[in-house]
Amino acid sequence: MTRWPVSVGSPPHSPPPDPPDLSDSKETSMTTVAFLGLGIMGAPMARHLVNAGFDVAGYNRTFAKTEALVQAGGQAAETVADAVRDADVVAVMVPDSPDVRQVLAGENGVFENAKPGTLIIDFSSIRPDVTRELADQARELGLRLLDAPVSGGQAGAENAALSIMVGGDADDFAAAAPVFEAVGKTIVHVGPSGAGQTVKAANQLIVAGNIQLLAEAVAFVEAYGVDTEAALKVLGGGLAGSKVLEQKGANMLGRSFTPGFRIELHHKDLGIVTSAAREAGVVVPLGAVVAQLMASAVANGDGGLDHSALLRGVLRLSGRDLEVSSGEEN
Repeated sequence: MTRWPVSVGSPPHSPPPDPPDLSDSKETSMTTVAFLGLGIMGAPMARHLVNAGFDVAGYNRTFAKTEALVQAGGQAAETVADAVRDADVVAVMVPDSPDVRQVLAGENGVFENAKPGTLIIDFSSIRPDVTRELADQARELGLRLLDAPVSGGQAGAENAALSIMVGGDADDFAAAAPVFEAVGKTIVHVGPSGAGQTVKAANQLIVAGNIQLLAEAVAFVEAYGVDTEAALKVLGGGLAGSKVLEQKGANMLGRSFTPGFRIELHHKDLGIVTSAAREAGVVVPLGAVVAQLMASAVANGDGGLDHSALLRGVLRLSGRDLEVSSGEEN
């Protein structure tokens, strides 16, 4: 696939430049990407960008997490400023709204150090209103910001198969296509700034509900001594089948909750959902219940576990052992 640099070089405070005309484009120089946040999701995404031919400089607050990127052919930056100063694209993948605000608008952050015309892609999941505020600030500085939260968890990041819901200017979305294609599979422009975050909030509402109901089904089947693995196999072949069942059922069967997506992050996302729904005058009664169950999981010390560990909450409420007992058939 032909890779091209995102347009850069407009003077300060000028409107963002138009994306390049690709109709007759040839192979051009490598695009430079600064990737900020090399955690469970960000690390494999940054490596995929290296493999796709981008020149990637990575930054993480824990510097040791840059080692895998360096081994893959990328570079390590000691500060945000060092990472973004010469970048054409800045990708951000950090946990929450305050983190994004600090990385972008904080002292020695992206807004202070990125060159005019830089395209900023925020892959984080944050509040839509914060995204809109930051997009306005970026625009005033001659920068371009897309909100591009992802779905697919660690497996999707590792396999470059993420679903990416993008809010922002349509021309900026088109210019960012090579970056999105290197890390994702389903890539959709869903509207103006903040729209990506709104759709991601809806995604997290659906996923949380599915995981909670799967957990209840597993506890229910186990209580009757049914071969739970066989039960999930047949359920997966019918209308009850889902990506959640495919990807999280085995976790629940083996009580193995190594995080692909931590409960504490999903708890944060459901806070976004319930707050935004209230502001819009929309009721989310089932979502509110699941949000409380997620909060209970955090309060019980499960926040660092995979969100499939919602099963532990069902077992607690049912007065059952949190581990697989030797007498159960799984």
